[in-house]
Amino acid sequence: MMLSNTCKYGIRAVIYLAWRAGEDKRIGIKTISNDLGIPTPFLGKIMQTLVRHKILKSSKGPHGGFSLGKPAGEISMLDIILIIDGSDLFDMCLVDVKSCAEIQKKNSPCTLHEAFEPVRKEIYRLFRDITIENLVNDLEKHRHLKI
Repeated sequence: MMLSNTCKYGIRAVIYLAWRAGEDKRIGIKTISNDLGIPTPFLGKIMQTLVRHKILKSSKGPHGGFSLGKPAGEISMLDIILIIDGSDLFDMCLVDVKSCAEIQKKNSPCTLHEAFEPVRKEIYRLFRDITIENLVNDLEKHRHLKI
C-alpha cells in the first residue's frame, strides 16, 4: 500500500472542501464525514492535523466548520502526504528498515535500489505537481469521478 488510509482520507477531505466550499464557505465535520463515508472522530483528528499545518482553517460555533487554509492551487498532494504519512515513501528502503541515505553511506544499496530510485523520483514529482485545484478541475470535467 503506497499511502495510508489516514492519508487517503485527508486528501479526499481537502478535495471535498475545495470542491464544495472553495476558500469562503465552511462545512461542518458531520457533513464531510457523512458525504465521504469516513467516521467522524477519525476524520476530526485528520482535519485538526491539517489545520495545525495551515492546509485547512477551522472555526467553532453555529456557523463553524472547516475551509481551505490557502488556495487549492497552492496545496499539492505532496503537502498532505508529508504531513500525514511523512517522507518514508520517498526515503525508506523497500527491503530494509533503514533509509536509503543510511544504506548508501555504507556503500551497500539493496538489490532493488537502482531499479526503484527512478520510480520513487517520478512518484515524488507526480505528487508534488498535482494540486488540489487540478483534482477539483478533473472532478468537474468528469462527473463520473468520485472523491
